[in-house]
Amino acid sequence: MKSNLFTRNFTFLILGQISSLLGNYTLKFALSMYVLEQSGSASVFAGLLALAMVPTIVLSPFGGILADRANRRNIMAALDALSGLSVLLAGFFISSAQNIFVVGALLIVLSVLSAFESPTVQACIPQMLSGDNILKGNAIVNQVASIASLITPFLGSIFYTAFGIRPVFYATVICFFVTAFLECFIRLDYKKPAHKMGIHKIIKEDFSASMHFLCREQPEILKLLLLAAMVSLFLAGTVVVGFPYLVRTVLGLSATYYGAAESAMGVASVFGSLCVALLAKKLRVRYFSVIFVAFGICLIPCGAVFVLPASSIVRYFVLLAMFCACQLGASFFSTYAISIIQERTPKHLMGKVMSYVFTLSMCAQPIGQIVYGALFDKFSHNSYWILFPSGLIVCVIGIASSKFFAGFEKEAA
Repeated sequence: MKSNLFTRNFTFLILGQISSLLGNYTLKFALSMYVLEQSGSASVFAGLLALAMVPTIVLSPFGGILADRANRRNIMAALDALSGLSVLLAGFFISSAQNIFVVGALLIVLSVLSAFESPTVQACIPQMLSGDNILKGNAIVNQVASIASLITPFLGSIFYTAFGIRPVFYATVICFFVTAFLECFIRLDYKKPAHKMGIHKIIKEDFSASMHFLCREQPEILKLLLLAAMVSLFLAGTVVVGFPYLVRTVLGLSATYYGAAESAMGVASVFGSLCVALLAKKLRVRYFSVIFVAFGICLIPCGAVFVLPASSIVRYFVLLAMFCACQLGASFFSTYAISIIQERTPKHLMGKVMSYVFTLSMCAQPIGQIVYGALFDKFSHNSYWILFPSGLIVCVIGIASSKFFAGFEKEAA
């Protein structure tokens, strides 16, 4: 049993994640500002985000198969190097007449690569750590992502405002290449399969084994993921599309305000994953229904502030407080839920099951982003018609799921 949390492998993994996420998040923040300024439309912005997520949803199960069949260290290093090359190529073409097309193509390429890398990274954690360190390791990975989201809005807004979009591309390239270099020092046990199989047979066998596990052996995991996807349908639209559109277009505030808000939500995310690490032995699965209800409650004041007479700054701070609360809850939920799933999953299925986690958690997001992009364009001056119903629906989902989570906790015990 491994007792040390920061082993050699886990340390290099975290260092690589820091470099990769700093570059990736800075780039995506700058691109969101760039697209909104170029188009001025929530629908275009939401459409690009949704389109970019489709490859991740479709290809993640294949990424899980690769993570269980190949050397995970080599997969991560190769994918980060390819990500750096993709951003470098996009940087050469970003000043052309087809800027939105270049941004969309880059997001799709990065989405394809992420479909193979995300399950691999999550499958590495149980291989590097054991026992309670798995929960702590997931919390640290989540905290790294949260801290990156805290820092990168300022970096993105400063770089983008001072130098434009192209220098952001080149800085991201450096970050991806540094990540690939660090991942080369990771050492993971890997045994080549004794018998070679055709790709078609591998895919069929692995899909069959993983689906049998989720549908027959651990159906509660599948139900948990479906519930999370249902809530994500509403939260992804309001947080990912609605928040930047409300701040930048409806309230007319500068990118600095949005950058500060993103950083504040990063702090909330760090605190959420920190709570999981500190309260690991006191957590209960039944708390998930409370978190879902809290998500819905947070959307109610966001709608109310557009009904009541208030200045743009007051509305900004109300939105900021409520969406920070949502971010804290989302970080808490994802960190704890992933750790539970990893504890229940056999090692030989880890990559495939984690790929289903990403697939099902993201499958509703493109739909939510497209729908909410159109809704916010149509009701830009009456945003409460979007936020009130969304909050009430999420509250109902949370209340209705309380029996399921109580049974999930009882079955685990």
